[in-house]
Amino acid sequence: MIARYSKIDLLCLDEFGYLNLDRKGAKLLFQIFTEREERKATAVATNSPFTEWDKTFGDARLCAAIADRITFRCTLIQTGTESYRYQATQESLFPASN
Repeated sequence: MIARYSKIDLLCLDEFGYLNLDRKGAKLLFQIFTEREERKATAVATNSPFTEWDKTFGDARLCAAIADRITFRCTLIQTGTESYRYQATQESLFPASN
């Protein structure tokens, strides 16, 4: 599995941190990120701030190592905390009057 995900040119992970991982899953993810580091592109989308990631991975040291791997030479784009889906629904239900 590690080799499979290590070869993909662009690995996209959405809702990162939404589900908690057991130790085995977190270690596997760490190994995948380690294999991809400086070789292949990875895009991560999350609503969770870094400060909450230790809950996802269940181990503060492993969490720090994963964050270190995916933030090295990265571009962070913060889009805010409001849900785009919620905002679009509100705008469709209550359009702004001109």
